[in-house]
Amino acid sequence: MILALVLAVTALVLIIAVIAAGGAAKLARLDDASYPAALTRAAAAFTAVITLAAAVTGAFAAALK
Repeated sequence: MILALVLAVTALVLIIAVIAAGGAAKLARLDDASYPAALTRAAAAFTAVITLAAAVTGAFAAALK
């Protein structure tokens, strides 16, 4: 039961991260950024979402101990 919940939440976080990265890339391209610059912004957004999810998970784990 717990494993299924962990996998579902992980999949949800990854989907949200990919959507945020795609949005960042699209906004960068609309701002006339080159493809490498847009890809860099997308990677930064993806990394930020994953980092935020890890920080929130750590905070919850510490609070529930």
